[in-house]
Amino acid sequence: MAPAKPARSDESLKSLTKVSRVLDCFDTAHRSLTLAEICARTGYPRSTAHRLLAAMREVGFIEQERERDAYRLGLRLFELGNTVLANLELNREGRVIVDALHRLTSRAVHLAVFDGHRAVVIQRTEAEPMLSNTMVENSPVHCTSVGKAILAHQPEDIIARVIGAGLERFTETTFTEPDAFRAELDLTRQRGYAIDNGEHQPGLRCIGAPIRNQSGVVFAGISISSPAWQLPMTEVDELNKVVIYHANLISQRLGYVR
Repeated sequence: MAPAKPARSDESLKSLTKVSRVLDCFDTAHRSLTLAEICARTGYPRSTAHRLLAAMREVGFIEQERERDAYRLGLRLFELGNTVLANLELNREGRVIVDALHRLTSRAVHLAVFDGHRAVVIQRTEAEPMLSNTMVENSPVHCTSVGKAILAHQPEDIIARVIGAGLERFTETTFTEPDAFRAELDLTRQRGYAIDNGEHQPGLRCIGAPIRNQSGVVFAGISISSPAWQLPMTEVDELNKVVIYHANLISQRLGYVR
């Protein structure tokens, strides 16, 4: 009898999962990590982590710094990321709308897509000076307006998964209690937009609205942000309509019809 093939597939899947966990160790706050730090973050033995890093270095996913025993993400990932962005319809259709919303409000604008765990910001335009930036970064969904605008329209199992992973506290106003957070999502869903009152960054206020794909599924969001003293709550009632309007414009460009 020929040997069963699923075992080999299982091993390949495990290897890919390990590679993914190594990549997840890096972020904008941890651009460079030593082997010991990667082992601590993944829980892998030193030999396993070293073997994975060597293989990832071969294909350009990881680069090793010469000055010290440290690693950083490789340029091959940047090339692949640019390909993803170029092929992402949201990125193409959203660029004009992001710029228009910025010009209209004179505030920073963020366009993000939901990856199932976090809000991946694919475009942002800063308030001063006007700069369009396509640097990809991840944002937590439980304490940002764009994240809450997206999460409020997700199925219960996804909301439960996000809550189960922990509602990390970033500021004094971050929602960390599940019941209070669920109530916030209910309110967001009812009114059609989300507010971030300094929940991720102190003193920053943001308004976010959901974006739907052709099938009407919320998969992304757009937001404006500004220091709270420049964006008082008295202006939120009017500005939310502007954000929602531009979110709907992107949805329509993606083929969504009400």
